Order: sequence, then structure tokens, then C-alpha cells
Amino acid sequence: MATDDDRRDRQAAIYLASQAHEVGRASGRVLWREALQWISGGRLGRRRGWLDAPQLESPWQDTVSPERDGWRQRAANLSGEFAFAVDYLVCQRCRIAWVEQPYTLPQYQRCGLATADLTALRADHPALAWHTLGAHLGESQAFWSAAGSAVPSGYQPRPLCQHANAGR
Repeated sequence: MATDDDRRDRQAAIYLASQAHEVGRASGRVLWREALQWISGGRLGRRRGWLDAPQLESPWQDTVSPERDGWRQRAANLSGEFAFAVDYLVCQRCRIAWVEQPYTLPQYQRCGLATADLTALRADHPALAWHTLGAHLGESQAFWSAAGSAVPSGYQPRPLCQHANAGR
């Protein structure tokens, strides 16, 4: 049975989904880190996951991915915690984009956060074919089918292009 707090949290998440087009952005470039990576041939200066994730004041944030070099992360921040996050990569040369590892905290699932964010990403990067990298495993097949219903490429798996593989 849902408590009043649970209902308020879900209402807040639904409202947050309606704001997905209002995104704060951070370039994520850290010159000392880039120099250290270049000097060490990539052995030093790597990100350490969520510890390095930049925090912005806006509820929706577009920052560097804390887990994938060269990728971006779009995340929804609700009450000081990430309610939803997805990594994405765009290759303008090939007009292809990829999304990976969408994750919604369980208490905010089915509030529209993933749908709103993926829609906002496609609007921010129009005329691209959107894909994922890997196979859609059992529990994620229904999600990708629903998420891809309005997407011409349907978020079908596709390997990275040569530009993305080469660090663009």
C-alpha cells in the first residue's frame, strides 16, 4: 500500500518528467585531467564513476558520463538524488546516436522519466538514427520496445561507428 510520501514522490517525478526539456549543461572538460591522460597514454586521470559526476543546480543535467570516456550523461535530479540517468553518444558525421544503460530508481519507475528524457534527447539532436550498443536482454526488451515505438530506428543495437571508436 502506497503511503502519502510515496504518492508525493511519484507526483514529483511526474512533474520532473514534464521539465525534461529544461536542461542544465556542463562541458565536463577538465584540462588537468586531459593533460594527464595525454601524457600517460590514458593510464592516469580517468574518471572514477559516480564520484566524478558533476552536480548542477538544474533538475535535468547534461554532463560527461562518469563511466564512459567520450560519452555524455543525461540525468534527472529529484530531492538531491539521481532519479533517472542514461549515457549517450552522438556522431554528427554519421548522423547516428547511441543510448546506453538507462536507469530509473525503482520508486520513480513508470513516472515517465525515461520517455521524457529520450524524447528530449532526440529533440536536442534531430535527424539522427538512435541505437543502443548491446543486445536487449530479457528484462529490458519491453522497455526498449516501448521506448523505441516513436523512433524510426527503434533503438536497435548497433556497434559504434569508426569515428566514435576513434574518439571522434
